[in-house]
Amino acid sequence: MSQEIELKLALPPEGPERLRRHPRLMALPAEDRTLANTYYDTPDGALEAARVALRIRDTGNGRVQTLKTTGSGQGGLSVRGEWEWPIDADRLDLDGLRPLPPMQALGDEVLAALVPRFATDFARRTWLVDGEQGRIEVALDDGEVRAGGRRATIRELELELKDGDPTALWALAEELATTVPLRPASASKAARGASLGEGHWPLPAAGNDPAALYERAILSLDALADSQDGRFKDEARQSLDRLIALGDDRLTRPARTLREALDRPAPDGETWLDVAFGQAALALAHALYA
Repeated sequence: MSQEIELKLALPPEGPERLRRHPRLMALPAEDRTLANTYYDTPDGALEAARVALRIRDTGNGRVQTLKTTGSGQGGLSVRGEWEWPIDADRLDLDGLRPLPPMQALGDEVLAALVPRFATDFARRTWLVDGEQGRIEVALDDGEVRAGGRRATIRELELELKDGDPTALWALAEELATTVPLRPASASKAARGASLGEGHWPLPAAGNDPAALYERAILSLDALADSQDGRFKDEARQSLDRLIALGDDRLTRPARTLREALDRPAPDGETWLDVAFGQAALALAHALYA
């Protein structure tokens, strides 16, 4: 098993092109791939309930089977367990899955009931960025997720730590955010596919914990992007209002910037997601989690 440490960020429609032009990336070599992914679960969603994701990825040069645990995640930053190996056919390698700890915990009945549940297809461009604090793979994903007859856009930036200190992820994100509109995104592609297939986007309870309130706001924006249901924008506003009401000076200023942006009319989609919004969202996440 390897451990994956990454920071996931969502982009508006103009985000990918602005990212490609960022000075930090323009001079670096890039690799382009097209990735087709099929995610598996039981009909009643046993893997999703256990916070486990299973997929087969067609890379164009072969197929890879991957099992991931959700692990810990806050404000777009996640630390996950991952098992990955090549397979020969476009079907699950059940023998390879059976001895892995997450599947051992779920049992043979779940293993036997696995079926395709949803698919994601996207173009991925990657760069390797070296800095004083570590080496980071920057992956720009542009495509869609399909489930239950519904579709949603994938427009994500993933910063994965290959070597070094996790603080390097925040530093690079803040550098990119000087010209690229972006925001932390908490929902994985697997979670997005499951919610899209069910047409249901649950939100966690938050109480008065500032980190939980921020996470609820981010998940509300994730749900808004995929469902196009305006009530999730209201949920994000309410979570930010509660966060502001806590009176923590470190958090109040960036939270107010986000709250005011969400109040602006948005006739053309996510026009509230601009550079100022992204910088405030990262500042708030950094204050809470770094």
